[in-house]
Amino acid sequence: KKESFSMNRTIRKNSLLFLAGSGLYPLLEVLWRGYSHASMALAGAFVCCSSTPYAAKNEKKKPSGALRHGSLIITVVEFLFGLLVNRVLHLHVWDYSALPLNIMGQICLPFSLIWLF
Repeated sequence: KKESFSMNRTIRKNSLLFLAGSGLYPLLEVLWRGYSHASMALAGAFVCCSSTPYAAKNEKKKPSGALRHGSLIITVVEFLFGLLVNRVLHLHVWDYSALPLNIMGQICLPFSLIWLF
């Protein structure tokens, strides 16, 4: 019974992380640039579910490491989603080509640094 309670708790926690990420990530985009895309809800959910457990576990030990890790996860997820959404599916959701230090127009250093905060 204790194992079942633990599993239910994990499912609830992951569901809340998924919902938070899928809502907050596009919301930040809407606040920043005025619009978003449904793919960003999925990207946000993935980021939140994959980075939160690591950050919670390591934040007390090394807060700056947890922040860097979170920023790295967000950047990698944006790059992968960008390749899929923009390059494979040709949806042209975003293009960072005009920004400095970009990689294939999908990610750029200025936005990666913003995710540190």
